[in-house]
Amino acid sequence: MRLATFISPGADFGAAVDLVRRAESAGYESAWVTHGLGRDSFLVLAAYGQATSRIGLGNGVVPIYPRHPVVMAQAALTLNEQVRGRFTLGIGVSHRASMDAMLGVPIKEPLAVMREYVAVLRGALGAGADFEGKHYRAHWSLAVPTRPPAPPIYLAALGPKMCELAGEIADGAILWLTSPDYVRDVARPAIERGRRRAGKTLQGFEVVAAVPLAVTDDRTAAVAAFRTELARYVALPFYRAMMEASGLGEALRTADRDGAVPAVMAEALGGIGDAATARKFVEAYRRAGVTLPAVRPITFPDAPWYRRTLEDVAG
Repeated sequence: MRLATFISPGADFGAAVDLVRRAESAGYESAWVTHGLGRDSFLVLAAYGQATSRIGLGNGVVPIYPRHPVVMAQAALTLNEQVRGRFTLGIGVSHRASMDAMLGVPIKEPLAVMREYVAVLRGALGAGADFEGKHYRAHWSLAVPTRPPAPPIYLAALGPKMCELAGEIADGAILWLTSPDYVRDVARPAIERGRRRAGKTLQGFEVVAAVPLAVTDDRTAAVAAFRTELARYVALPFYRAMMEASGLGEALRTADRDGAVPAVMAEALGGIGDAATARKFVEAYRRAGVTLPAVRPITFPDAPWYRRTLEDVAG
């Protein structure tokens, strides 16, 4: 069965590199890293690529607003050349709290911006970008003797409209904190609508879902860690809307009232317990329509359950 993993470095960068080596040995198809508030994902993946020879590498995902699509293409082409064609580019619009409040970069018309962004990006990854739009314009091509291979483009998608757009213009979609029910009832049908709009089927389209897991004997500690991790997401409107649509509205209101994420939300969104529990949670995503579940051990590689989760789920 196909299986990927998310391994974003914690305090010890070297520990994460070692985990990627172990993931490759264990048969994981690809390793992914986050980008938003952490380390630069292109540089992290370059280190992962140097330490491995087979495993695929992807960023999930890079925010588009701070980085022109041509600049994104340069980074993607360079990395894909360095890792010999093993790279997948994941991009997303991010959130107003991250872009506007933190960086002073306003998020406006995200669907229209993403559509133009991908159009410029595909040109820049290929023969060259020649584009005049409302949000972007670019007349550029890569000036190197031999063009590196272009990576596939996956879009981060939460709501149905972005899922539709991913289906229409991208090669795959990346989901996070989407319950299996949400994947089956909302995300997958929206992706299918987008594919139909583009005159395509789902054949060859990848649906990646990061699956939060912890294989541990100390379930209480893992649930508590995940509750803490979820706190930043319940404050973000895109995630709140998705959680409401997933039947977690009451849990959201409890979090608002008590100032803490309730255990029921952590238990609904993560597979925590023994290896059988974790594998069952992964299989629920497959049945819902995810083509590539990505084991995402809760928190960072410093967590006591991290390595065990990675190894036991693959085993």
